Amino acid sequence: MRKLLLILGFLMATGAQAQTTVLDLWPEGVPNAKANPGPEHMDGERINNISRPTLTVFPAAYDRPARTAVIICPGGGYSFLSYTREGTQYAQWLSHLGITAFVLKSRLSDYGHPAPLQDVLRAIRLVRSKAAQFDVAPDRIGVMGSSAGGHLAASAATLFDNPAGKTGAPLDAVSARPDFAILNYPVITMETPTTHYGSRVSLLGEKPSPELVRLMSTEKQVSAKTPPTLLFHSQDDGVVPVDNSILFFQALTRAHVPAELHIFEHGGHGMAMRPGQGTASDWPRRAEEWLRARQLIVQ
Repeated sequence: MRKLLLILGFLMATGAQAQTTVLDLWPEGVPNAKANPGPEHMDGERINNISRPTLTVFPAAYDRPARTAVIICPGGGYSFLSYTREGTQYAQWLSHLGITAFVLKSRLSDYGHPAPLQDVLRAIRLVRSKAAQFDVAPDRIGVMGSSAGGHLAASAATLFDNPAGKTGAPLDAVSARPDFAILNYPVITMETPTTHYGSRVSLLGEKPSPELVRLMSTEKQVSAKTPPTLLFHSQDDGVVPVDNSILFFQALTRAHVPAELHIFEHGGHGMAMRPGQGTASDWPRRAEEWLRARQLIVQ
């Protein structure tokens, strides 16, 4: 905990780490681009009206980089991105663990499904195709997401081969399967009453078909190919019920996928990396232990 507080203090004192590289996800043109999308909106730490998806790179700051990469999916109910609290702050923390982090700026409710899935799978393919350039191993690329970003990361972990995530581009030939996943208080199911209804409507619309609801209920898409997964949730989460993480963990267990689930008594929703949330504030330490145990960061 002391180490985490020191890192958080450093980040607050120095501000955001320099953004060395911003990668355009779709240099050949965004799939189903809107003719006049208008400007992107930034309200404090929130971003919406995204029409140009990107990846912002935070290189490993440790003197012995682990050659591991994590693509971070910020939350925001698929209506905005909590870009600082659940994006760049995570990236800075991972960077100090020796991990190269990539913060995803993906399309949202103004596009709806399958645009976010296309963006996250394209991000994995892009990082894997440029692994040597970023000094990461192509078999050490994970995803991490919070809330609705957790749903997007879980979608990547289960729907990496789904036709909806492909656009016919040459990069589709590169595997989009993540090698591990970290899900923080994630939206998992699209089925009522357990779903987060705002995320469901933003992603799927008011009246999605039963087939689409089932497809995007990620607990129903888990297979033996789903990568090892770490989940965090709070029992008192009043926005995204803890049952979401439980459903996913149960599906992983049935599929014999290595997984850990940490449920904290207190922490609420959207705890990100805030101190003062009791044992829930220790989740970064638990995540670091899990990454070390899987040899994804240097011992």
